[in-house]
Amino acid sequence: MRKPTKAVKVRDIQIGGGAPVVVQSMTKTDTTDVDATIRQIEEMVEAGCEVVRIAVPDDDAAAAMKEIRKRTNVPLVADMSSDILSRQMNFNQFHLIYAGAQKNIGAAGVNMVIVNKNILGTVNRKLPSMMDYRMHIEAGSMLNTPPVFPIYVCLLTLRWLKQQGGVAGIEQLNNEKATLLYETLDQLPIFTPTVAKEDRSKMNVVFIMKDANLEGEFQKLCKEEGMVGVKGHRSVGGFRVSLYNALPLESVKVLTNLMRYFASRKG
Repeated sequence: MRKPTKAVKVRDIQIGGGAPVVVQSMTKTDTTDVDATIRQIEEMVEAGCEVVRIAVPDDDAAAAMKEIRKRTNVPLVADMSSDILSRQMNFNQFHLIYAGAQKNIGAAGVNMVIVNKNILGTVNRKLPSMMDYRMHIEAGSMLNTPPVFPIYVCLLTLRWLKQQGGVAGIEQLNNEKATLLYETLDQLPIFTPTVAKEDRSKMNVVFIMKDANLEGEFQKLCKEEGMVGVKGHRSVGGFRVSLYNALPLESVKVLTNLMRYFASRKG
């Protein structure tokens, strides 16, 4: 049961109180486990959730979305900030997709939203203009002053992507990069991938070292060789290597060669 919220006025529009804030949450199940995902969606809806976000990290999860959509009427929202335009997929599986541009599309400061127009205008309450996608569409995405430079960077990036063979071409390259790095990790006992093979991301590869005392030494070697940003998130440690579209295959080859060199000395 929902608890009453305090009413807040944004000009003449009320948020909270009699105009409740829409509750959204994200599933924690393996998306390919359709039954478990549906059960969790139903539990969220019963708890008052009106929007459900689902992770779709790979092609198998994308295929499962077709069955999930058949079995639920809850609006499905996808955060594709990490993998947007990195692989081919059917966007019609979702009601709304959003993505920050700073990983595969361009510079930070631009967000992309893909929305099914059939879900627009389906609420009775009045929405603030910045939260009403109908107004953004009517204004040609220029409801407010656009960030010109990041948008220009997006234009250059999309032109470059087209030169690589479009999304189909970059998907093939991304598969090569991910395969090379994961095969190297699996072949070198000194390193330990922390994600099950069926759930591995092709954009962000996370791993630790069997001997945690060697992690600092390997990080130092990477820095000496001009490889920065491989340190893992502060909450989990280890390493995180991002393989976004702009990273060339040659960079992954250099990293894996360094990993093999380090393993030959310490393994």
